Amino acid sequence: MDFSLNEVQEMLADSIDKFIDNEYAFDTRQKYADSEPGFSADVWSTFAELGWTAVPFSEDDGGFDGDQVDLMVIMQRFGRGLVVEPYLANVVLAGGVLKRTGNAEQKQQWLQPIIGGELQASLAFTEPQARYDRANIATRASADGDNWVLNGAKGFVINGGTSDLIIVPARTSGEQSDERGISLFAVPTDATGVSLNAYRTIDGLRAAELVLDDVRVDAKAVLGNVDSGFEALDATIDDATLAICAEAVGIMQVLKDKTIEYSKSRSQFGVPIGSFQALQHRMVDMLTACEQAQSLLMWAAMTCAASESDAKRAVSSIKYLVGTAGQTLGEEAVQIHGGMGVTWELDVAHYFKRLTAIGQLFGNSDWHLDKLAA
Repeated sequence: MDFSLNEVQEMLADSIDKFIDNEYAFDTRQKYADSEPGFSADVWSTFAELGWTAVPFSEDDGGFDGDQVDLMVIMQRFGRGLVVEPYLANVVLAGGVLKRTGNAEQKQQWLQPIIGGELQASLAFTEPQARYDRANIATRASADGDNWVLNGAKGFVINGGTSDLIIVPARTSGEQSDERGISLFAVPTDATGVSLNAYRTIDGLRAAELVLDDVRVDAKAVLGNVDSGFEALDATIDDATLAICAEAVGIMQVLKDKTIEYSKSRSQFGVPIGSFQALQHRMVDMLTACEQAQSLLMWAAMTCAASESDAKRAVSSIKYLVGTAGQTLGEEAVQIHGGMGVTWELDVAHYFKRLTAIGQLFGNSDWHLDKLAA
């Protein structure tokens, strides 16, 4: 199996690396994260101008026919830069549903503006009672003539507070945890009955709680076929899971590099702490974890891109490793840095927070281990 990137992917990786190095310093990132929307609109426009928002979409939809390997390349670099711009919410989640279910008119209305950086969107993929069960949806949509009326609540809508459009999975038939009977609706956030409570997350990003109270949308808001939205929702979340795993691997590599560099400059008892054998062993473990995660990530991305039968197993495998070895690596990085490792001013603390948040998103390590065992 060839794990090397092709020429186009190498160019993509190089362009993002240069952007991170030259225009996205940690202090700049903090300024964006502390702003009202939680990201920079100018930087987001730059992403669109450079074509990064178009990568995972087909040429017919205005994209570059990228696959999960291309997505891995992007998200791993975004992890390295600790990027706060809502690529996951807009491109991977909302865009992922639209590219799978939208008709030509819907793609022109919503997907094209997402690719162009003109529309902020998100996917309300979870509910308070659901834990990580993607089919556990209590939000209901009832037909009323040619319209649909939505009622329910969604938790942790990434980028929800700044979104113009939220894609809402709602139950149109069946029992609460049935895969059949889930439909997908494109709901404008300014629609009557939509209530959003935005908040800052532990990793410096933004999310919102969504309440739908007799929200009325017309038939054009239905994405795909009624009662048949689960497959697209499930496939989109698998892509999103792989994407955040790539981001996590990028973070792990940065934490490993920063910890090794710090161990060379921090002295104790008159010598660099990196000369202590006990710390050398721990940093070798960090290196091993990074290499294992990188290899497993590339295998998972290639497996998903080829639509192989064990794609879901590959996604759960890398998510499990990120949630276990990744968490341990982050803890080691913080501990070897000492007390300063948890200070607001040091970037290591913020990388560790994001890595911790990723561990819980789209299923924690225990949940994915159960999936692997099943």
